[in-house]
Amino acid sequence: FYDGEPGWQYEPLSGAIALGIDTSHAHVQPTGKYHYHGLPTGLLDSVKLNPKEHSPLIGWAADGFPIYAVYGYSDAKDAESDVKKLTSSYRLKAGDRPGGNAPSGKYDGTFVRDYAYVKGSGDLDECNGWFTVTPDFPEGTYAYFLTEEWPVVPRSYRGTPSSDFSHGPRRGGGRGDFRRPPPRRGPGNSRRRP
Repeated sequence: FYDGEPGWQYEPLSGAIALGIDTSHAHVQPTGKYHYHGLPTGLLDSVKLNPKEHSPLIGWAADGFPIYAVYGYSDAKDAESDVKKLTSSYRLKAGDRPGGNAPSGKYDGTFVRDYAYVKGSGDLDECNGWFTVTPDFPEGTYAYFLTEEWPVVPRSYRGTPSSDFSHGPRRGGGRGDFRRPPPRRGPGNSRRRP
C-alpha cells in the first residue's frame, strides 16, 4: 500500500513493487498461498485456449458464477455468433494524480486507482463479466471473464460470496474433503463417540 491517503493500492502487475510474479502472473504470499494477479498462462496453455472457440470454463467465483478467459460470443445471447476477444470497460485515467497525501505524477497504471470504469467502453461490466450464453450454460448465466487488459482478473463480485468460501487455511486431504480436528480433551470437554 502507498503510505499516504488510504485507497492508493499498488497495482501488482505494474512492476512498482517486487512480488516475485512468475510466468503465469502469480506468486506465493508470505503465508504460502499461491494466487494470480494476471492471466494464468500455464492454465490457459493446458486447456488449449483457442481464439476461434468460446473459452472453456476455468473456475468458479466465490459467489457461484463461472469464470472464463478472454474469448466469448460476440453476441451474448447467441451461441452461433462469432467468437471474439472480450474487452474490459476500465480505462487508464488521463492527466495527473492529485498529489498531497495521495501519489503525484501521471496516471500510468502504477496504482489501482489509476484506472476508471467507463460504462460501455468495452464488452464487460464493472465486475469484468456479463450475462451471456456459454457452452456450459446454453440458457445463459452471468459469467466473469479474465481479460488481456486491466483489470485482467475480476476485482469485485456481482453476487454475494458464499459464507462457506474460506480465506483461511484448509484442513483435510486437499480434495475438498474437510476433516474435523480431533476432539479436545480436558476439563469440560468429554470424549464423544460418533
